[in-house]
Amino acid sequence: MTGSPQLPLLFLDVDGPLIPFGAEPQQYQYPTYEIAPHLRGVAANPLLNRINPQHGAKLAALPCEVVWATTWMDEANECIAPLLGLQRLAVVVWPEPSDVDEQDERDGLHWKTRALVDWAARRPFVWVDDEVTDTDRAWIASHHVGHALVHRVDARFGLTDGDFAILAAWLG
Repeated sequence: MTGSPQLPLLFLDVDGPLIPFGAEPQQYQYPTYEIAPHLRGVAANPLLNRINPQHGAKLAALPCEVVWATTWMDEANECIAPLLGLQRLAVVVWPEPSDVDEQDERDGLHWKTRALVDWAARRPFVWVDDEVTDTDRAWIASHHVGHALVHRVDARFGLTDGDFAILAAWLG
């Protein structure tokens, strides 16, 4: 008997895609503590007001397994998932800075790239981040056997309806 096929992964960064920055702060105001009042003491981070709570339903509607790919690590489950109405998600554990290849940095490869390809373990994936470049796309294309979409989000706006349309089309 064969198991059901695994869904593609969606590696999701927080700063930039979910917490936009670069424009006027009032442009990003969402009622964080009205949505999740229990976070008032735990997450007194004013940047959380920039998270659009509607993104949770949009992410949940995508045919994929969403995985936190952020330096927030498990704090993303504690602070951000509740604001989005998401259950706990898997979290990519990053290599120690001393384990990151310095040549990669000189070549312009993002420090997350190798770790995400390893984590995907041949599964198709989407990587949503505001710092990815063509260098990352080229490296992934030559080192990952599965299909992959490396999608750059404009950090000034965070995820937009246009970004969600691209993700849905690729995943569909």
